[in-house]
Amino acid sequence: MLAQKFFEERSDQSEVKARIVQKYFDAWSNVIVATQARYGGDKIVYIDLYAGPGRYRDGSASTPLLILEKAIANPKIGPKLVAIFNDGDSNNTDTLRNEIAVLSGVEKLKKLPTVLNAVVGEELEKALSGVRLAPTFSFIDPFGYKGLSLKIVNAVIKDWGCDCVFFFNYNRINMGLANDKVAHHMDALFGQERADKLRKALAEMEPGERDAFILNELSSALKEMGGRYVLPFRFKREAGDRTSHYLVFVSKNIRGYEIMKDIMAGESSTADQGVPSFTYAPADAKYPLLFSLSRPLDGLADDLVKRFAGRTLTMGEVHAEHHVDTPFVPKNYKAALRRLEADGRITADPPAKNRRVIKGEVTFPEHVKVKFP
Repeated sequence: MLAQKFFEERSDQSEVKARIVQKYFDAWSNVIVATQARYGGDKIVYIDLYAGPGRYRDGSASTPLLILEKAIANPKIGPKLVAIFNDGDSNNTDTLRNEIAVLSGVEKLKKLPTVLNAVVGEELEKALSGVRLAPTFSFIDPFGYKGLSLKIVNAVIKDWGCDCVFFFNYNRINMGLANDKVAHHMDALFGQERADKLRKALAEMEPGERDAFILNELSSALKEMGGRYVLPFRFKREAGDRTSHYLVFVSKNIRGYEIMKDIMAGESSTADQGVPSFTYAPADAKYPLLFSLSRPLDGLADDLVKRFAGRTLTMGEVHAEHHVDTPFVPKNYKAALRRLEADGRITADPPAKNRRVIKGEVTFPEHVKVKFP
């Protein structure tokens, strides 16, 4: 019922989610294929464990068809792509097969997509854990949380070139942590020890405190199992300021993290001092002046002075060492360093007077050396 309702009409949030996944697949696949051209490799894999029927009732394409369209349009990707779509609902898989069969240009794919009708659970988890995966980008988008587990995420990112994006239904999981009837699902998602810790801590928390705490525990769990880089993108409810869900990216590779960070930054509905919110909120998108100004760039400048005191690094090195697990992107570091230089709090080599000016602003290239007092 939930799945059928979900695919009746594409919401703005669904469109943003699909764009993020599609853009990352496009960038990821090109990076992997270029690497394979140098070092060998004959295929890349896309896995969607909860694929749905392929289209919404209004005719809009959903993620499976959008991914295939990207692959078909790229002669370097199409011949190498192995696409595997799964859904537990046979009505969805039957419809998806038909949609794929009539997709324009599908004959350009060397291997036709595989469509499976299986329940996501321990059996699939063990199968994925027991094989060495070719470079694989996986999308795990359950309608709630059933089937989503740390083990299955670990199974799809364990090998080289493997990244994952999954849907984290914060609203339902927040409620599920207090519901004994779904305790086994929560234990699978967080691990039993961490789930018990969450249950105990949340019982004493105000509703507004729960969001950051739950997400932090999820991130810690993913990193402990080997997902070195974790990047969440927040979706707010249609009305109000509260969180609805997250799209969470997990990777072992800094390059993948940086690519996804740039994509999610671009899909943010607001930015404060040029710092992206990594949030999509319908209210923010319609009424940007309502966005709370926290002036994060001021905090970044102060933190850099403290973090790198007594050191000399290039701008590129400052960014590389600092940006993980922050909302900041390269242009934010350049802006913060320009401000610090203008205020005399750092020195740069070459100095501002010897660097290019573009559109009235002094540039701050990656090679510029920065000396922190």
